[in-house]
Amino acid sequence: MRHLLAVGMLVLVSACASREARVRSALLNAGLPPPAADCMAEQMADRLSISQLRRLQDIGALRGERLEELTVAEFVERARALNDPEMLGVLSVASVGCAIVTRP
Repeated sequence: MRHLLAVGMLVLVSACASREARVRSALLNAGLPPPAADCMAEQMADRLSISQLRRLQDIGALRGERLEELTVAEFVERARALNDPEMLGVLSVASVGCAIVTRP
């Protein structure tokens, strides 16, 4: 029984890590700098559905040909184009929280 509980916990932890990695990857591909992507992914991973995670990955396509990094404010503005108020809310809260935490 303990073995099954341990395996179940391991699966949950790896699922969370996988979701967080997907969110981080999507944020990086969209043009966010690594420190912002790290912080925001940690806050957003457990608050987004699988379909929202997929749509978040689409933001990178909205980046166009621009190669430099986006500011968090620019990223949030581009996320509005996905027309998902719940995802935008999660994204906005994470961006504000990370701005406060990472502020020098």
